[in-house]
Amino acid sequence: MKSKNKRITRRRILQALACLSLGHGMLLSPAPAQAADFPSQPITLIVGFSPGGSNDITARAIAEPLSRILGVSVVVENKVGAAGMIATNDIARSKPDGYTLMVSSASPLVITPHTHDNVNYDTLKDFQPISLIGITPETMAVNPRVPATDLKGLIELARKDKLSIASSGTGGLPHLTIELFRSQAGGQVIHIPYKGAAPAVTDTLAGHVDAIVVDLPAVYKHIQSGGLKGIAMANDKRSEFLPDLPTSGEQGMPVFVGVNWIGLIGPKNLPKDITRKLHEAVLEAVKDPKLKQTLASAAVEVSTSPSPDAYGAFIKEEFEKWGKIVKDTGIDAKQ
Repeated sequence: MKSKNKRITRRRILQALACLSLGHGMLLSPAPAQAADFPSQPITLIVGFSPGGSNDITARAIAEPLSRILGVSVVVENKVGAAGMIATNDIARSKPDGYTLMVSSASPLVITPHTHDNVNYDTLKDFQPISLIGITPETMAVNPRVPATDLKGLIELARKDKLSIASSGTGGLPHLTIELFRSQAGGQVIHIPYKGAAPAVTDTLAGHVDAIVVDLPAVYKHIQSGGLKGIAMANDKRSEFLPDLPTSGEQGMPVFVGVNWIGLIGPKNLPKDITRKLHEAVLEAVKDPKLKQTLASAAVEVSTSPSPDAYGAFIKEEFEKWGKIVKDTGIDAKQ
């Protein structure tokens, strides 16, 4: 009799456990990985551009403090090619476990999808934004022989005669920022695209073109030395690196704003708790004095997002803004 009662009791216990499993999301199943378990192995930061550029410098600057904060090695890997699209596509297809992330600038996320036909990722669906890290605004400067000291004077020149403005290439952020200026200035603004910022700066210094619009790091030392004359910071606030250079908004052209930015993203479906832990780590990492010094040497100003959702909203806003400009100006996607 006791044996029979034991069998009944055991059966009832097993039945109860089965019910609990079904009613509470498979209670007996292994629990998914949580932020408490992350990270337990090295993290790789993918960069889609060559060593030495702003993306690479930013990634290497933040890797060291992130490694210290998270307690694992954080290594940088450059996957160069197709204007950053190869690396960006790899991140979109990577495992969403937090161990493969990307330090990306604006171009492959919010500009290239509008200016190229062969983009295999969806910026607004294939990634999990984590945080902004830094910004570097577009800067307008002229050869010192150009008789203009501000945007008003430059617009007057464009309306009297042709005004040539160099950029680092067709379809990039500097080019699109020039199109914003052209739409407001009127006159004859001629865009002169170069293969990179360096030759564009060289020809502006030599006077072969009147003006240039490029990322601040390419020109701020030349403006400081007087080799180029600063006209405007294409941003809604002044730069800490050129505090005396007025913004476009201060000069009555608030639409003339183009800011390159660099941030951290992962693949879609990255768990929320891991995303949050990485975001908190970025906020802590940018307090590192060495990081700030390294970014300052590249004219990148530290700027973070208050939350992953806020960074996602920012990316969406930028995506829509530059998409409209590409459409309105009719830039050929195959150029």
